[in-house]
Amino acid sequence: MDVITIESQAYKELISKINAIAKFVIDHQENGTTNPDEMWVDSYEVCTFLKISERTLQRLRSNRMISYSIISGKSYYTIAEIKRMLNEKKIRSSDECMNDLINNHKLHAQQRRIIKTDE
Repeated sequence: MDVITIESQAYKELISKINAIAKFVIDHQENGTTNPDEMWVDSYEVCTFLKISERTLQRLRSNRMISYSIISGKSYYTIAEIKRMLNEKKIRSSDECMNDLINNHKLHAQQRRIIKTDE
């Protein structure tokens, strides 16, 4: 392993440039062009906004009726998969609840981005 040393001032300038690039990328992300069907939401969001129980969601997973991914012990679902469940009448909820799910997920994701840029 090679060890590279640089002056403190050069290091600070490098970090400053990296932060400027990161800010530019975050500021110029196209938030509106993301397809909502490709967004991933967690179990809590699904249950809260569609007004279904955690047990209902667990039953759908256990019966392999809904596709999902587990990351760090949390289950995540695509909006497209949730819409499919609504269309097939596996979940009883309204379109208004589905829109609330999408809008609140976008809002929450935007708030997380703001917090990360402030750190």
